Amino acid sequence: MRGKHSLFYHILIFVIAQLVWLSLLGIWIYWYVSNYIVFEKVGDQVSPQLIYDVQNALPFILGLILLIGLSLITSLIFRHLNVQLRLTELYDNFIGNVTHELKSPLSSIQLYLETLKQRDVPLEKRREFIDMMMKDADRLQDLINSILEISVQEKKKLFQDYRVYQADTIVKELIDESCEKFRVAKENYRVTSDASCEIVAGKDALKVVFDNLVDNAVKYSTMQAKIVVSIICNSKRVTINFTDLGIGIAAKEQKKIFNKFYRIYNKEIPNVKGTGLGLYRVREIIKAHDGKITVLSEGEAKGTTFKIELPAYSALSKRQLKKFLKTEKLTWT
Repeated sequence: MRGKHSLFYHILIFVIAQLVWLSLLGIWIYWYVSNYIVFEKVGDQVSPQLIYDVQNALPFILGLILLIGLSLITSLIFRHLNVQLRLTELYDNFIGNVTHELKSPLSSIQLYLETLKQRDVPLEKRREFIDMMMKDADRLQDLINSILEISVQEKKKLFQDYRVYQADTIVKELIDESCEKFRVAKENYRVTSDASCEIVAGKDALKVVFDNLVDNAVKYSTMQAKIVVSIICNSKRVTINFTDLGIGIAAKEQKKIFNKFYRIYNKEIPNVKGTGLGLYRVREIIKAHDGKITVLSEGEAKGTTFKIELPAYSALSKRQLKKFLKTEKLTWT
């Protein structure tokens, strides 16, 4: 709330300042025009000392130019200030989210270790504890890797092992892995395809995409997550529609969800964990594949569809093939 009040005061001060400048500018323009009209009409009837001299208008004109320049500079300063305030807010939210994401598995690992140290835990239970600690350690590793990879990805230096895949085969394989990882029962998801076609993709990168989409489907479902994935092929592109039956996304949120650090708050699920980097990372990966991703939702409690469009291998241009071939020789899988 404090941030909103601060922004409101900045906007109010800016508006008042601009009104003052514009009022002064209006008064000057009115003075200049009215005097000019008077002298045009009766200039030859008044004393020579009162005749309007163009040179006397130069300071006034220069003053107007300086005033307009000052107004533009003030606008730029205000815009820059708003950007900085927004970045600071995003940075604070990111630090808070990452701290929470790091703290949760670390606390879990610490609890298991203290239990193992202080108590004589049966062998079977000890193995269960170790498995849980390994999962928490993997969670920490994934978080650290995602942050590091985003930095590399933004510098266009992230290596991708691009290969040619059958779209239906690779998507089905990755969806199966992601649903197993996030414990989505087999009866709660399905993958359909209307035809077989080829795409050029980095398998590890696509795994990140589907991991994030499945993770979000699980997080933003009030009951067990239900997922439907359909693959549609034509001569130019492959369209992957990833639909979940979760809480949906309000229209005003749909343009923001791919922004870095942006997270949706929903009163039905107030404690969703995350850093706000998942969908941003998804969008960047799809862009690196010369594709695009969009989101469709009829609103809250009506589910969400992520539409991924990738170029079909047969439709790739020479430029695109050259881009994908930069990593290594293109191979078929």
